[in-house]
Amino acid sequence: MFALIDCNNFYASCERVFRPDLLGKPVVVLSNNDGCVIARSNEAKALGIPMGAPAFEYEEIFEQHKVHVFSANFPLYGDMSRRVMSIIADMSPGVEIYSIDEAFVDLRGVDREQLKSWGRSLREKVLKWTGIPVSIGIAPSKALAKVANRVAKKFPDQTANCHVIDSDYLREKALRWLSIEDVWGIGRRYTRKLQAMGIKTAFDFCRLPEAWVKKHMTIQGWRLQQELKGHPVLDLEVSIPKKSIATTRSFDRHYENFDDLRERIVTFAASCAEKLRRQNSLCSVLIVFIHTNGFRKDLPQYSRNVLLQLPYPTDSTLVIARFAEEGLKRIYKPGFAYKKAGVILTDFVNHASVQLNLFETPDMRHGRLMKAIDNINSRWGMMKIRLAAQDAKTWKMKQALLSPQYTTRLSDILVIKA
Repeated sequence: MFALIDCNNFYASCERVFRPDLLGKPVVVLSNNDGCVIARSNEAKALGIPMGAPAFEYEEIFEQHKVHVFSANFPLYGDMSRRVMSIIADMSPGVEIYSIDEAFVDLRGVDREQLKSWGRSLREKVLKWTGIPVSIGIAPSKALAKVANRVAKKFPDQTANCHVIDSDYLREKALRWLSIEDVWGIGRRYTRKLQAMGIKTAFDFCRLPEAWVKKHMTIQGWRLQQELKGHPVLDLEVSIPKKSIATTRSFDRHYENFDDLRERIVTFAASCAEKLRRQNSLCSVLIVFIHTNGFRKDLPQYSRNVLLQLPYPTDSTLVIARFAEEGLKRIYKPGFAYKKAGVILTDFVNHASVQLNLFETPDMRHGRLMKAIDNINSRWGMMKIRLAAQDAKTWKMKQALLSPQYTTRLSDILVIKA
């Protein structure tokens, strides 16, 4: 059996942990630069505020219904996620962290009679220790655990936010209820195709001939069908290093001169290099891009990217930032108002298996220096040690409604007055 633990309305729930006065009130969280809605409480959903809604188009609704609006506070959300996942790991035989707010658990070996009580105990512990409500679905396969989780979330009163699918009757009942567009892994393209054939529910999908599914939906579609039939073919996945790492941002204003753009590009390159070291990889290729605001038809438009082959695989911030700046020099053109830029690292090799160039080799001192910088920044806060070309005010995002970093910044810790 597998379990899927999913934090309810995670970002909105994180904001409520330290603002209990917001319980029962509509809450939304906005994306970078306060652009669009990326999380909603149930009360906000009931007002008809959709995911991805442009914030400026919903300002009247926010004001009319007294919706509490927050800028995204990712340091807070990341730390709360770490706490939730730690509790799940302590109570589980095996865990796969699927996303910042979801985790699969392998429950093989756990007595079936104990599954429901295990789920409820876990839910109570996560809620008591972190304040984050979760929903839990338990079933013979990962895809069915996803289905069970949707049932738990949709019918909290009947399931107490924990639903177990442990019989064919419950499996068919859930699959008949679940629309095909809500099936995990189906995607929009296959949804349109299946709906055109009259396939409306997950149950209809399971009744399709396996040969047809394998031919028209590849082996992935066949695996999904097997999972929904209750035949597990997907196991917990170990952490797989990323094949590319990117840091891209839309700016809070138009950037016109080279120095401003250089500061952004160097900062993006430093961020990518730090992520690269975290997964113990080296990169051989980097891509730099810049472009203007495509929505401003009154301004001249320009967009360009450049790919640079590095002389040797590296994870050094010094080297990557130097080549990123060189890339910017190649593509920058004066006279344009730039709105977005980014750096992408790719062509990775593992740090332990790198083959060095005969004529150009990395400066071995960089390895020790990067390790020291990472340790200092990890202990004392990001950007304590940075390149001179970086701005102290990193990530110049519009965050007009940012909440305090309650758990990661000493000055933001709540003060309780007796």
